[in-house]
Amino acid sequence: MVSKLEVEVEVKSSADKFWEGIRQSVTLFPKIFPEMYKSIEIVEGDGKGVGSIRHIIYAEGVPMVKFAKEKIEVADEENKTVAYSVIEGDLVNFYKNFKATLQVLSKGEGALVKWKGEFDKAHDEVPEPTLLQEAAVKTFKDLDEYLLKA
Repeated sequence: MVSKLEVEVEVKSSADKFWEGIRQSVTLFPKIFPEMYKSIEIVEGDGKGVGSIRHIIYAEGVPMVKFAKEKIEVADEENKTVAYSVIEGDLVNFYKNFKATLQVLSKGEGALVKWKGEFDKAHDEVPEPTLLQEAAVKTFKDLDEYLLKA
């Protein structure tokens, strides 16, 4: 059974500026969020286009996960949308399928960031991935703060 989690976060950065920050996550996230990301490297592709694979090593202390490999399934620059699925790593032990979609929409002078996770639990004892939802909200707010100062 596929379950869904969704969050919407309003940010002060413009949609274009926030989208660019998301697109630069391979280099920006380990720099801005060393407590979450030890490193992100591109294993295949350019790291932004469909079919690209990113290898994420999480920082010590991040619960449940040490690493993940994500494959970009959708990269729509015009609609500022990216979707990826987790193809390897610790999450695969908990969720048979995990796919996330992120979209950045203009809202006034700022933007609205929509994140949706779809997952299929590996077994009944697996908790809902609310930690991922909370991490997404924190990441979007902290990225916004960083971009406003940049």
